Amino acid sequence: MNTHHQLISKLNPQYFWDVDLSGLTEVSGSRLIIERVFLLGDMHEMNTVIHFYGEKKVVDVLTKLSYIDPKTFNFLTKLFNKPAEEFKCYQIQQSKPRFWSL
Repeated sequence: MNTHHQLISKLNPQYFWDVDLSGLTEVSGSRLIIERVFLLGDMHEMNTVIHFYGEKKVVDVLTKLSYIDPKTFNFLTKLFNKPAEEFKCYQIQQSKPRFWSL
């Protein structure tokens, strides 16, 4: 097996339904891999990604995402012990006015 794809082979290919897996690498696709696994994957796959990329890189990618669903967002703030304000998706959400708060 190509060692260049050792992480991708451990992940569910359904997470990448819209991507040609033969062209996806751990280096060039790191943001996509981290995003998809943390939004769609299970804890084992999340730990695999953290082990492969390191917690610092994973947190850096996740804090820069424009959207994370509320349930996953809450999980990530607890998992990495990060305040909500450090996530771009939280900052974007806070800047949008709510119709009931007018």
